[in-house]
Amino acid sequence: MTETMEDLAIETIDLRKTFQFGDVAVPALRGVNLKVRRGEYVSIVGPSGSGKSTILNMLGALDRPTEGRILIDRIDITKLSDWTLAAFRNRKIGFVFQSFNLIPRSTALRNVELPAMVSGVPAKIRRERAKYLLEMVGLGDKLNRKPNFMSGGEQQRVAIARALVNKPAFILADEPTGNLDSKTSSEIAELLCSINREQKATIVMVTHNPELANETDRILHLRDGVVEKETAGVWGDQPSNGERGTREAYPGDSD
Repeated sequence: MTETMEDLAIETIDLRKTFQFGDVAVPALRGVNLKVRRGEYVSIVGPSGSGKSTILNMLGALDRPTEGRILIDRIDITKLSDWTLAAFRNRKIGFVFQSFNLIPRSTALRNVELPAMVSGVPAKIRRERAKYLLEMVGLGDKLNRKPNFMSGGEQQRVAIARALVNKPAFILADEPTGNLDSKTSSEIAELLCSINREQKATIVMVTHNPELANETDRILHLRDGVVEKETAGVWGDQPSNGERGTREAYPGDSD
């Protein structure tokens, strides 16, 4: 795979992470080098203890590496201060968690708005954007419903809309179908594929679900803290037609 710097949403260079437990050093990542192009949908798979969660935390700026570099939109986030890193994470990275992580007392609309509120997006713009995204994920009629009155699949749709609200450089999905039944898992998998293809969103996903992984462009197989091999998903041979890195506009894009 060849690409220019402008093509890349993510790059890691000799990424290493070692956890210290008393006098014992436990290496979790042993020199991971990977590249993700803009608009690409990449899955990370591997057995328990292979480093999947660790690398997701590194890419999401939730933890710092012991050694190596992480470039997001050509910015080396390993050099940012904690405060700058938190602001960068809010603006550039959208998260979809296995456990949804919604605020129970807030409506679906308010949950989606929250990252934009933190970023200082004006109320009118963020409200329009949140409404648009909830309609896009099929919840336009449930804007004012609270998570406790929604199914697991609906809650995950809210979480996906929330991940998109700040127009991030990429989306990180951590076992997005892990708490869902097979039918709902298929619906969420289809939604993520649709967002990737139609919105041109760059997605990196950790999953144990081989069917979900196969729906991506590329599958990175981790073992013992390194990328053991890389295989193509069903979309891996599809031409991008020069459309990578662009997406359909939604409210607030011009503001």
